[in-house]
Amino acid sequence: MRIVQLANFYGPRSGGLRTALHHLGAGYAAAGHEVTLVVPGAAYADERLDRATSSGDACSGDAGSRPVRRITLPAPRIPGTGGYRAVDPWRVRALLEHLRPDRLEVSDRLTLRGMGRWAAARRVPSVVISHERLDRLLEQFLLPAAWARRGADWANARMAASYDTVVCTTDFAREEFDRIGARNVTRVPLGVDLTTFTPRRHDRALKADLARGADALLVHCGRLSPEKHVERSIDTAAELHAAGHRVRLVIAGDGPRREWLERRASGLPVTFLGFVGRRTDVANLLATADVSLAPGPHETFGLAALEALASGTPVVVSASSALREIVRPGCGAAVADHAPAFAGAVSELLDNPEPTRRSAARARAEEYPWQAAVDGMLTALRAA
Repeated sequence: MRIVQLANFYGPRSGGLRTALHHLGAGYAAAGHEVTLVVPGAAYADERLDRATSSGDACSGDAGSRPVRRITLPAPRIPGTGGYRAVDPWRVRALLEHLRPDRLEVSDRLTLRGMGRWAAARRVPSVVISHERLDRLLEQFLLPAAWARRGADWANARMAASYDTVVCTTDFAREEFDRIGARNVTRVPLGVDLTTFTPRRHDRALKADLARGADALLVHCGRLSPEKHVERSIDTAAELHAAGHRVRLVIAGDGPRREWLERRASGLPVTFLGFVGRRTDVANLLATADVSLAPGPHETFGLAALEALASGTPVVVSASSALREIVRPGCGAAVADHAPAFAGAVSELLDNPEPTRRSAARARAEEYPWQAAVDGMLTALRAA
């Protein structure tokens, strides 16, 4: 098959979306398919991703597989997003006419939502991956819950009707499509790189350097944007510090809320590392931490949390997010959306023997290999 993957909001610092696209594309290529990834950028580029990119994501499959082709289309920056870009759909449609795909996979349900109609008009089977909950996004913009739900239902019904298949990565992500009775929805969980993210990367010297005398090292890894609720991780560190626990929180990531978050963390045992570009450095950090925090209530999968589990580090997550489906007792905790609940869960996890909690975290992550995600997506693409 000639598979074209489309995505906006993709860039050198786009985290989970970039990781998912690269691993899925590499898996398709390893299975013998011709894969082209189309993304926005500062300037036009056409390259072959036959080796690791600068971000450290593996973009090739087996030695004999075809390389993934990545075409970057010029696109303007979107104000207030910390550098994200969105290419004009007209440019995408013009390129698709040239690429002539056998299958179209879209990872953008907002700015590229019309690509389903383009595919239908040309009888190209199409799949859209729902990487976010639209009703939650609308609530994030301070819409009343009832209005957000009605708006999401209207938009989701139109989108589902324009694609052959809607792929959701969790039951949480699927809920808003089940609510409107969409019948072309399937569930395909994403995966985690079990080789790069491993407990073997635990580094005592790195922990001593980062902890600065603290007994426990906490980590928050992700984009510093409003929907991630990074302030809850800071407030968790404040709760633990006030209760007499010697902890230090390390925040890896950058984004539009960094200055505000730094002011909130003033005087607390919190360190901001900024964007960590190399995947191996992220893996070292996650494996070295004692507990990872993922307080975002809108996560539809949560790759950063799964990478922490693969690194042998338990995770405390928002019970309002899809991560409640992934994080189980023993390898972490899903709790209410306030700092005291997160602090209590962290304290309980630290009371467990370290080998026990680390082995439980790794065992849970091993249930999510990338190959299973690739197989599931290829099944969806073929069925479409």
